[in-house]
Amino acid sequence: MEFRGVMGGLYRISEWIMRLAGSNLLWVICSSPFLFFLVMRFIFSQPQFTQNDILQANWAMGILAPFTLFPATAALFTVVRKWVMSEGDVSVLKTFFRGYKENYRQSMIGGIFYTMLFVIMYVDYTVYMNQFPHLQLLGIVMLIFLLVLFVSLFNFFSMIAHYHMKLKDIIKNAILLSIVRPFRLFSTLLGTVALLFIGTRYPVLFVLCLASAIAWFAFFNFYGMFLKMQEQSEKQAAAEKEKELQADEQLATGEESPTEQAKRLQDVPAHQPSMDHDVKNSMTKDKERER
Repeated sequence: MEFRGVMGGLYRISEWIMRLAGSNLLWVICSSPFLFFLVMRFIFSQPQFTQNDILQANWAMGILAPFTLFPATAALFTVVRKWVMSEGDVSVLKTFFRGYKENYRQSMIGGIFYTMLFVIMYVDYTVYMNQFPHLQLLGIVMLIFLLVLFVSLFNFFSMIAHYHMKLKDIIKNAILLSIVRPFRLFSTLLGTVALLFIGTRYPVLFVLCLASAIAWFAFFNFYGMFLKMQEQSEKQAAAEKEKELQADEQLATGEESPTEQAKRLQDVPAHQPSMDHDVKNSMTKDKERER
């Protein structure tokens, strides 16, 4: 019995290794044009290469990212979404390419938007920090914006994989979530940095499982945040419904006349929805993708 348990555990571990490796390999293949110039960018950082070589590699990455990296990453998040939602027995190959096909247009257009913002902010950051020493404070502000924009990418890909939502709403909510719910996203960022650090020690992990592991961890955090927001919305709706029922009961029993009720409602200050409230409503009302 104990032997069977050990063998069952080893089988599950090997199964998860195959899933991570398979999805990671698909991501590497579909992102290969971008990844090629990313590797070249690091090679061009050596002293024997010129700034023009680095600039050309940067331009190539900026052009290729929306058409290769973003769709491939959206497809990868489609796969890890199944794992987080306890559907690990799905076909990695079919799920990946179905997500690639269904989300290509949104991820590509969103990739163009994100890439343009990254380029603009990065150029502003380098200009302020290197050419205008007295404006380095603005450079630090741009660096903070770059960090928020980078962190919002985790929400962007998670929402593309999880929702049927307009692209503008996905981008808006992805950025707002990074602002109003920073702690969970900060933990995602720390986890990503830790995994990337391990990858620098063992570069083979970049090919084997690193992208899949980061995507799984990011969506796991996002889904936990989504469930918590959904629970809060349900509690708030139940509380409001209970208040309405109590008011109706008081009116029915004659404890409060319609005039008094109207006066009481007028005295209550109008509710000003917060940014977090707006995001919560938007995310809980939009239709989830089929599981």
